[in-house]
Amino acid sequence: MTLEIITSPSLAGICHGFFTRRGGASSGIFEGLNCGPGSSDQASAVTVNRARVAAAMEVAPEALVTINQVHSADVVTLTEAPKPAPEGDNRPRADAMVTRVPGLALGILTADCQPVLFADARAGVVGAAHAGWRGALGGVLEATLDAMETLGARRGDIRAVIGPAISQAAYEVGPELMEDFLAEDPANARFFAGGAGDRVQFDLPAYGLHRLRAAGVGAAEWTRHCTYADPARFYSYRRTTHRGEADYGRLISVIRL
Repeated sequence: MTLEIITSPSLAGICHGFFTRRGGASSGIFEGLNCGPGSSDQASAVTVNRARVAAAMEVAPEALVTINQVHSADVVTLTEAPKPAPEGDNRPRADAMVTRVPGLALGILTADCQPVLFADARAGVVGAAHAGWRGALGGVLEATLDAMETLGARRGDIRAVIGPAISQAAYEVGPELMEDFLAEDPANARFFAGGAGDRVQFDLPAYGLHRLRAAGVGAAEWTRHCTYADPARFYSYRRTTHRGEADYGRLISVIRL
């Protein structure tokens, strides 16, 4: 099956893509393009899937870089692809990457959290961030913008696109999460809607857009794809949990100069 790649006009001229699960070598509960080495999928299938993504981005497999995502606000600046370690996982522990090196493809893995791709085409600087609720609240999006500026980007020239992520209709959370957001800013109440009992529905993409726009990016948008609602195209941690499945695949979103 052919790979399905979602792109955004906002990033026109920059090689990028939000890959769906279609066109991969994985099977079973991981069926499709599972690119997560941290999953319990067969390592050989994940390697094949990542090689297909690299080919679609027109880079060698070793130039497709992912990080050990830990729901932080940490950003790494890449001047080259990390060298393979003799043993173990040598991926940097962080949740965003930036670079100005042509041919270095930045890949973010998600399964409900926001994958965010950034580009300042004029300055020749790109970035990619993993922004779940914890990372977004902690400032990972702003930290990515700061790191891009250090490389010569201008904030007003940066365009940011949020890819497939869980939508408000599917994202029920407890009152303690809402309290964390209200403690940060009472105006964050607008990102929550009433749910059953003491539960509320959180609008993660709207919150991400708010943080990006408040930070002064030139443009920000969401592709408006819900990972939970479309099992044929997207992996979803929450959907997997509700179904009682043992594990879940990871989508990949990539950008390069």
